[in-house]
Amino acid sequence: MPEQPRIVVHLLPPSHPCATVEAALKVKGLDYERVELQAGRHTEEMERLYGEGHGTVPGAMIGDEPVHGSVAILERLEQLAPEPTLYPDALGDAVAEAERWGDEELQDLGRRLPWGALHFRPESLGTFGGAGALDPPGTDFAMRYVHASWKYHKITAVRLAEDLAGLPEKLDRIDGYVAEGILAGEDPNAADLQIGATLSVLLTVGDVRPLIEARPAVQVARKWFDDRPGRVPAGAFPAGWVPGWR
Repeated sequence: MPEQPRIVVHLLPPSHPCATVEAALKVKGLDYERVELQAGRHTEEMERLYGEGHGTVPGAMIGDEPVHGSVAILERLEQLAPEPTLYPDALGDAVAEAERWGDEELQDLGRRLPWGALHFRPESLGTFGGAGALDPPGTDFAMRYVHASWKYHKITAVRLAEDLAGLPEKLDRIDGYVAEGILAGEDPNAADLQIGATLSVLLTVGDVRPLIEARPAVQVARKWFDDRPGRVPAGAFPAGWVPGWR
């Protein structure tokens, strides 16, 4: 068996796509080095390493080969270590299709909805670091940080309301994947790791947590990912924004 090349993963600890990559590396049993970047300054470093237009995490240097983005990294890991597979033949192309849907359609909700909720409850930012709610000076800092995050992720109130209104349809799709055996099977696949990581972040938002917990979709997060730190209490979003609330 050929010697494993050196794998260095560049990441931000709160990032769910980074959690996807780390989970895949553990499934494959591959050794790797973690390089945690500083939020806000990571864009410049990522573009230096991975090229212009690749300023987001995660990235992986596999030997001298730069691989950017969670989907590309998982595909490369599959080539590097085919077993245990992340793309089982028994499921045909369904896993790859679900993985890409999770990356392209669902993943951004794991950014916008938590940061959106924190706008209304900024003191909760402290819980994402494993502490309690912030004191007033800490909340002042959190308000500035959340405001910057809204700008970085292009969040608006209109966009949040649209995200929340569209969430049940996305959860219906995930439930369908579970029913078809594409997700939450005996062994994790690429779609489990992509979609489950996003759901694990959404579970930190008290307003949407009950929507996920009431469905088969919750298995995808709970089966493959530990319960994340961070809780934004229910009632952060205005009444009427969350489906089922009046």
